[in-house]
Amino acid sequence: MTDTETITVPAHLQGYPGVAFGGYVAGVLAGRAAAETVRVDFRRPVPTGTPVRLAPTVDGGSELTCGQDLLAVAVPADQSTEVPGAPSWQEASAAAKAYRAAPPDGAVDCFGCGLDRTPDTGLRQHCGQVPGRDLVATAWRPGTQLADANGELPAELVWGALDCPGNAAGRLLGRQRPGAVTASLTARLLRPVRVGEELISYAWIIGEEGRKHRMGVALASASGELRAVASSLWIDPR
Repeated sequence: MTDTETITVPAHLQGYPGVAFGGYVAGVLAGRAAAETVRVDFRRPVPTGTPVRLAPTVDGGSELTCGQDLLAVAVPADQSTEVPGAPSWQEASAAAKAYRAAPPDGAVDCFGCGLDRTPDTGLRQHCGQVPGRDLVATAWRPGTQLADANGELPAELVWGALDCPGNAAGRLLGRQRPGAVTASLTARLLRPVRVGEELISYAWIIGEEGRKHRMGVALASASGELRAVASSLWIDPR
């Protein structure tokens, strides 16, 4: 990318009300970065429905600004997250069913994990705990309305699927509080994702310290083949 452009995140791509879904924003920034693995740091909430400025940076990354405010920045990164084996489709399906039956307090109409979203209007990352393992997981299929011209899930939505599972891990496996936000997301996309195919998203805790919660996240096929890997930092509200 050589020129600055202006983008507007549509209202349906929200995380919290009026705030753009972080995973999607990270994917947009990563798509403009000259690296296979990218870290996106969020500095301020990105609004929906408001034009914001997307520009390259001298280090091969990109940044998102609104007026004089820096909203988010992407930089080339290394990915060294150790990834446990994926749960089975049956385990992930049962975990998703358990999550939907008793979701954590504070659930919102998020594009990534909103309970009222359909496969065509959201990613439905309903990650529940996997019995006997320190993992949360969900089984899901992206809807056809989310496809690009090649019938694949766009890269920014694959990034989106790597966001909310970390929140579920922090809430269900750790000490993370309601209202936590994604402070950073580092990811590498490994293989294309076809819409309509069976997928498993899963996440685990890497470490927690005070208000900071570090998670690992992976996206795999139903047979366990990895499609994308991420690590994220979530911060509790003050």
